Amino acid sequence: MHLPRFVLLKLPSKSTNKYIFYGVLIGLALSLTTSSVLEYLQERKRKRADLTFEPRPIELRSDEVVDGVTGLIGNTPLVRIKSLSDALGVEILGKAEFMNPGGSVKDRVALRMIEDAEERGLLHPNTGSRIFEGTVGSTGISIATIARAKGYEATIIMPDDVAEEKVKALLALGAQVERVRPASIVDKKQFVNLARERAKNFGSDPADPAHPTHGHRGHLIPTASSSVVVTTTADDALVDHALMSPKEEREFAMKPRGFFADQFENRSNYYAHYDGTGPEIWRQTSGWIDAFVSGAGTGGTLAGTGQYLKSRKKDLFVALADPEGSGLYNKVKYGVMFDRKEAEGTKRRHQVDTVVEGIGINRLTHNFELALPIIDDAFRVTDAEAVAMSRYLVQHDGLFLGSSSACNLVTCIKLVKKMGWHNGERIVTILCDSGTRHYSKFWNDDYLIKANIPIDMGIIDRLLAAPSST
Repeated sequence: MHLPRFVLLKLPSKSTNKYIFYGVLIGLALSLTTSSVLEYLQERKRKRADLTFEPRPIELRSDEVVDGVTGLIGNTPLVRIKSLSDALGVEILGKAEFMNPGGSVKDRVALRMIEDAEERGLLHPNTGSRIFEGTVGSTGISIATIARAKGYEATIIMPDDVAEEKVKALLALGAQVERVRPASIVDKKQFVNLARERAKNFGSDPADPAHPTHGHRGHLIPTASSSVVVTTTADDALVDHALMSPKEEREFAMKPRGFFADQFENRSNYYAHYDGTGPEIWRQTSGWIDAFVSGAGTGGTLAGTGQYLKSRKKDLFVALADPEGSGLYNKVKYGVMFDRKEAEGTKRRHQVDTVVEGIGINRLTHNFELALPIIDDAFRVTDAEAVAMSRYLVQHDGLFLGSSSACNLVTCIKLVKKMGWHNGERIVTILCDSGTRHYSKFWNDDYLIKANIPIDMGIIDRLLAAPSST
């Protein structure tokens, strides 16, 4: 029996539709399988990272009490920056250092420097001793906070162009504040050099006869570091004799001392982060971290945290965030900070000209030198970019941050774009302090307008929308 012609013509059509239907099903299955495989691989990666940590029991924290203000320092949370993470397809996490009691990451450094000095017998609390430091503000506030808690006095010397609210905070904490003009490190009147000299002269007769050092001449006490300066007001007889009786040792220890902390060169700065910030980040991320981003002033945060994280994960990417006018970007990218004719440490011109405070410098510190071997790249951030980021974060995340934090987050975007990341890679950075320390400059629109620094959140939108380099 022969089928009608029109039936014969329809048969290939049905067969073709069947094949198309099967093809769609197979394609859909393959797509779902690929997605499942990718999810499985990512989950497996997380589980491998988790295996490096011992399971922690549930902790009942209702009866947990820390001992004084120093017990509040550290163990700051990691916060996901939602707006930037969602826009980039990665995870940008900020270490909320502004939650330290002194309001910044420098609390860690100040505490470690003072406790290390106490452990070495260089400082003794409640003896009328005074801590001296040269700083642009945050370290001074941290030192003044911890000094009060531990029974010391503090003298902070700082440039006269820093935000006024930092000075007010220091005075409220009972610190003695001396403001000087910005100058190169080779200038004797530069704020760090003056702090060192004030510590050396601590034992000299002050004008006030009620001062605990009145009637004494200061004596230098040998230290393991050439930068840290310690003087004592102890009598010549106690200082000059190598052997002292137990009574004389106690008397010697209880005499007022002047201590120059020297955050720029003091190795305690580095160890505060190598032993504290780095392990905290590693634990909080369960080792799932692809990059670490930080600016550098003294270099301690970048060196200590970066070195620790790199010791746990060799392929971790470490990036420097550097503001305008700083020489560290050139040092990382090109090996020199400026012309050979002007050897490092001899320039006589104060060059760092930026609204960003706390990071950026034009000399190499011992702490930053420790970071050089582990820095993989450096990124320059303009004042306009930092200002734009700060305003963007308030509008989109409700985060009110300072200038160095904004600088770090701009660098996170630039790093992600350069690496071509968009598959959930994790970048951790430091949120150094809040915007409350920057009202008079960085968060003052009138000041920015006079300084010809634009206030344009569109800068961040354009950075986020820019194509990746790879």
